[in-house]
Amino acid sequence: MIGRLNHVAIAVPDLAAAAAMYADTLGAKVSAPLAQPDHGVTVVFVELPNTKIELLHPLGEGSTIAKFLANNPSGGMHHVCYEVEDIIAARDKLKQQGARVLGDGEPKIGAHGKPVLFLHPKDFAGTLVEIEQV
Repeated sequence: MIGRLNHVAIAVPDLAAAAAMYADTLGAKVSAPLAQPDHGVTVVFVELPNTKIELLHPLGEGSTIAKFLANNPSGGMHHVCYEVEDIIAARDKLKQQGARVLGDGEPKIGAHGKPVLFLHPKDFAGTLVEIEQV
């Protein structure tokens, strides 16, 4: 069902410093910050030859990333994102197998402009999983 690893998301307390570390220290290609108000985050994408790193920073008071950083002040891995061909078929199969889809269960448009859903971390060895339709 799942395809390629699309990205690993890392919550960071200082987006500019994290982006500079990837660009300057590691020599990676780094995007400009992109506000995602529907998701309560500002993101920066770090492009790698085989995948991406998504740096996440809170946007607004109710951001789930703000809550994550309150518990992890230095930041840390937030989620992994896998590609799927058909997000509705994947959602339905996952639910049939007992996985919990977060939110209202309907896909939302993610930072890449494609439909995404998040799956409960307790169902995936403590890891928040995002699926994204390619």
